[in-house]
Amino acid sequence: MAERDTLVDEVGGYRFKPHELPILPGSPANPDHPPARRAAYLAIGVYIGLVGGAQNGFLLANTGALQARFALTPVEAGWLTVAFYSTYACVSMLLFRVRQEFGIQPFVRWAMAGLVAANFVQMIAPGYYPELAARAVAGITASGLSALAIYYLMQGLPPAMRVGGLVISLGLSQIAFPLTRAISPALLVDGDMSRVFEFQFALSLIGFGLVYLLRLPPAIRKQTFERLDLPSFGLFLVGVAALCAFLIQGRIQWWDAPWLGYALVVAIVGLGGCFLIEANRKSPMLDLSWLSSRSILSLAAIGATVRVLVAEQGFGASGMFAALGYGNEQLTDYFWVLTGATTAGMVLSMLRLDPRDLTRPVLFAILVISLAAFADTRSGVMTRPQDLYLTQALIAFAAVFAMGPIMMEGMLRALAAGQNYVISFIAVFSLSQSIGGLAGIAGLSAFHTVRLKTHLIDAGSTLTLANQQLGAALADAARRIAPLQSDPALRQQAAGARISQEAGREAAVLAFNDIFFLIGTLAAVTFVIVFVPWLINKIRGRNPLAKELAFIAALSARTKS
Repeated sequence: MAERDTLVDEVGGYRFKPHELPILPGSPANPDHPPARRAAYLAIGVYIGLVGGAQNGFLLANTGALQARFALTPVEAGWLTVAFYSTYACVSMLLFRVRQEFGIQPFVRWAMAGLVAANFVQMIAPGYYPELAARAVAGITASGLSALAIYYLMQGLPPAMRVGGLVISLGLSQIAFPLTRAISPALLVDGDMSRVFEFQFALSLIGFGLVYLLRLPPAIRKQTFERLDLPSFGLFLVGVAALCAFLIQGRIQWWDAPWLGYALVVAIVGLGGCFLIEANRKSPMLDLSWLSSRSILSLAAIGATVRVLVAEQGFGASGMFAALGYGNEQLTDYFWVLTGATTAGMVLSMLRLDPRDLTRPVLFAILVISLAAFADTRSGVMTRPQDLYLTQALIAFAAVFAMGPIMMEGMLRALAAGQNYVISFIAVFSLSQSIGGLAGIAGLSAFHTVRLKTHLIDAGSTLTLANQQLGAALADAARRIAPLQSDPALRQQAAGARISQEAGREAAVLAFNDIFFLIGTLAAVTFVIVFVPWLINKIRGRNPLAKELAFIAALSARTKS
């Protein structure tokens, strides 16, 4: 405790009061700011959170334009996503130790400088391999910016709402996805990515200036790095990268590609080697005994499941609109609706956050996802984006409304167990979110492919000359083509191609309806699994977080005294 009592601002010589000291080494102090400075911290935190989420958002929103710009195959474009998620999913635990070892200010400078460098490379040296490297660096910095946003938000929020910084930061990263999809069409000129790269560079450069204009208060530093950290993290990185490659490229190349088996073996060996090292260390980065406890495993499973369920929006609805021929230009209003709904979910989650019952909002969110997914099963070839405004807005709302309480419960359990467990939770939460999202999209993509083939076979069995409806449709299509094609044989061939195209589009929509039904069913089952123990605890008057809440209350009282 003596170390905490002597924290002094290296620039101004200010000696921090007991209630202003940071709870964790590596986190900034929390002095009593004047209102204007508090508002500035809050604004910068919001900006950094959006910029961090936009790094992957712009990639996903403009994958098609990137493929056209660099003449990439779908496989090559998939490696860009692998590069981002490989670093984003696993560097959180390393950056946590960086903050503790070197202090908050060097961490801020490195994170922002790395982002500026990555975006600068994209802008001045566009190409596939520079883009691949920039994506990997962007994954590292995006992970760092999420923590940086939390710190700035906590400086700007009142003490009673400071814990809401976790929820806001998580929500901002999710808001960035529909937001980038909404503004990307205005940046693309004839499919040219130059303005997108310039816009990203401008965003990162402004952020770089903002964190220098208003720095975070100092943090307590302590020696944290050990000799075994490097090989352990190296194996973890290799394992996660191989797993990301398996999930992303498996969806693109299909799962029978021979090299995917080797990638899965590398993932198992890499992660297994990391876990073997961590299990035999005195001060591990990943405490496997704590992570393997029932409460943490169930929390990680719920978090990953929610990410899988939310894939209904990222793959299901968006994929269906793509199959119906809608591009980003026609979906701008749709993505603005999702942006507003996600923002509402973030705000309401923060306002309604109750540490005494963190399961209730998760149950509500899962129920909303289930009802909205079942409602989407009515979609057809005549469905327009505005027809799904309500249901997709509900899913966007539920996604961020659920994740805040899940993250909060994990942080409470980690803090109560000990400061060293925070890094373990950060690692498993980041991994469950990234891998859960990728696995959800990969699984839904495989399911859609199987169901699409089934519906195409069913449609093909009805496309015979004995089908009177088919004959009438062919005649109608031929009449429409007649002004453009005088040759009867070619006219009949074009009419048949048009009918086949319409049948394929209808089969694709039916397959997406099957996905909506699957997601609705999985959400309903998840709701029951989470609801039953929650109800039992309510009946018995037991709070599963009672010990953790008591510890945090005692810690807060000790800090204020």
